[in-house]
Amino acid sequence: MFNGFERNLHAWANRYFYSPSTVQKILAYALLPISLIYTCGVWVKKIFVRQKDFGIKILSIGNLNLGGSGKTPLCIAIANEFKGAFIILRGYKRASKGMLVVCKNGKILTNVSDSGDEAMEYATAVKNANVIVSEDRDKAIIYAKNAGAKYILLDDGFGKFHIKKFDVLVRPNPKPTLNFTIPSGAYRYPIGFYRFADFIAELNKTHFRHSEILNPAPKMVLVTAIANPMRLEPFFKDTTAQIFYPDHHNFSKDELDKILQKYDANSILMTGKDFVKVKDFDLPISIIALKTTLSDEFKTLIKSKI
Repeated sequence: MFNGFERNLHAWANRYFYSPSTVQKILAYALLPISLIYTCGVWVKKIFVRQKDFGIKILSIGNLNLGGSGKTPLCIAIANEFKGAFIILRGYKRASKGMLVVCKNGKILTNVSDSGDEAMEYATAVKNANVIVSEDRDKAIIYAKNAGAKYILLDDGFGKFHIKKFDVLVRPNPKPTLNFTIPSGAYRYPIGFYRFADFIAELNKTHFRHSEILNPAPKMVLVTAIANPMRLEPFFKDTTAQIFYPDHHNFSKDELDKILQKYDANSILMTGKDFVKVKDFDLPISIIALKTTLSDEFKTLIKSKI
């Protein structure tokens, strides 16, 4: 159950990584020895791994930092532009374990609890989607290859250094304030690892985003459980309040009902990732519809790699 402490901790962490106070900066520098040990571990993992060729084109969309950088909308745009992808991701915070086929040729085969919110978002946003969640990416790749995949689209696959693939890294927008690895900064991999990318994607250069509110209401409350809720700041002006939950939080109908009552709101405004978890609640929901388009140059590059 979500509580005030978790909410405050989430808000504190978001400030710590993206707009730290003086005290938070001092803490970040004090934690640098731990970050250094962590960084050494990542380098060891990268240096001593051997790559494996799975005999199929694999495109990985990843990032170096914690939290959201727009990977999912970019993957959706690529999968809709270039048919034949099997989308493979871990399925973070899902109730199931092991490999699970979430969607096959557009037919959804499970529920959002077992698939995880991101996988279900793919299943609903990609036409004729093929989506697999698996902690073991190797197993999922082999299954997809045997199932007739034209190419594999790995969500957050950069850290799978043993897989031979074309690595696209997405630069975060906004960027973390400090260029340190965790716990001193927001980077899971050293910022110098951009050199290992085959291509770096940047918003408003390689791809573009357009957002609109579907089913808008006069009085909306923004409720979201994404990694970096400040990306939704342009919509704050359209809402009477903004409530942030930890990434991948599972909403209950009761807690959303209470929010509607507390703010006397006509609707709850959510992202597509949030909506897949609440679509059966029979509540007034407005959706931030996000569409990502690819530049012609980026399309040409992707086509040449798959």
